[in-house]
Amino acid sequence: MRALDPLVATLQHETFRYFLHEPDAASGLVPDCTVPGAPISIAVVGLALTAYPVGVERGLMTRDEAAARTLVTLRFFRNARQGREADATGYRGFYYHFLERGSGRRTWDSELSTMDTALFLGGVLTAAAYFDGEDGPEKEIRAVADFLYRRVDFTWALDRGDTLRHGWTPEKGFLPFRWTGYSEALLLYVLGLGSPTHPLPKKSYAAFTKTYEWRRIYGEEQLYAAPLFIHQFPQIWLDLRGVKDAFMRRKGIDYFENSRRAAFTQQRYAIRNPKGWKGYGRYCWGFTASEGPGPGFVRIAGKTRKIHDYVARGAPGGLDDGTVAPWGVAASIPFAPEIVVPTLSHLEKRYPRVRNAYGFLASLNPSVKEKGRHGWVANKYLGLNEGPIVLMIENYRSGLIWNLMRKCPYVVKGLKRAGFEGGWLAGR
Repeated sequence: MRALDPLVATLQHETFRYFLHEPDAASGLVPDCTVPGAPISIAVVGLALTAYPVGVERGLMTRDEAAARTLVTLRFFRNARQGREADATGYRGFYYHFLERGSGRRTWDSELSTMDTALFLGGVLTAAAYFDGEDGPEKEIRAVADFLYRRVDFTWALDRGDTLRHGWTPEKGFLPFRWTGYSEALLLYVLGLGSPTHPLPKKSYAAFTKTYEWRRIYGEEQLYAAPLFIHQFPQIWLDLRGVKDAFMRRKGIDYFENSRRAAFTQQRYAIRNPKGWKGYGRYCWGFTASEGPGPGFVRIAGKTRKIHDYVARGAPGGLDDGTVAPWGVAASIPFAPEIVVPTLSHLEKRYPRVRNAYGFLASLNPSVKEKGRHGWVANKYLGLNEGPIVLMIENYRSGLIWNLMRKCPYVVKGLKRAGFEGGWLAGR
């Protein structure tokens, strides 16, 4: 157990409040963000299920309360309609990206999302691993969680190919995109390979990693992904310290070390600041999926610059419009605490408006003026940002989620079938 910097400990507690106050008590569904009327995000539900054990261990809720919330959520998804109907909650065990508040049915014509379902399943399996008691509620949590995981038809989502599709809609069928190249889908493949009912073939993981891109950046070699969230999301649940697949064995590092390099790479990019944005530096970085002040254009130093709203930012080589995301920094704390903690401290002191009721707001842009004040700050919280802050701080602090998933037979099986070896996995 590591002692936390007071700022980091307080940030975790503040951020956890999102999962205390935002879920619907009757269904357990959790909104995408704090905008009134925002839809339910299936991925954020998964993050909430993962966060409840953290709340118990940190004394922010009781075990009975966490178990009750978890069981309400799992029962909802067990009973929700699965079918080809356009207003179902899911199909073949997968779920639509966004659901309607109240009913939990598909909304916004969203896609049946393979990746967002994986994030949901991360929460389902965390609940099953944590609630190991013999009383009625905890036994039922394990039984329903197992049912939900076993129901997912991963092989169907291959759509007769070697790699998984991004999603499906009842109107048009499978989306044209497949999960190839290094991405957050690392978690999706591990869960698919570990399925006892509809397992992916081993060749699917080989096809996924075949399109990886290895780069030398600022003198350091790494598996390339410009946005930080790609490095972070799989490792909320997967402890990849010392555990390597065939690709990483050839390169001589593991994914955890690669993510450390990615964080330092972003800091070096911010110090170099090739596009001349305001505020960037040693303690102002963090390029990932986030809100932004756009869409539109701004004049900065005599030049017209394009800015964006919500988009996947990344550096180097990704989209950079002057916007940084404190959540992306915080979620890198297990990888690079020596640069994360000073950066969070700097952002809080330099831009005090960025921290509010649920910790850090989604993002800020020091180059864009807002209402006569220097620096634009987002006006909402996103559950997809809040979850990684809570969970990665906890993994850094105690390894709680990593240790729970080490005990999950489906995760162990998935890692092994993907070809991971070494570290804690050796001898399992």
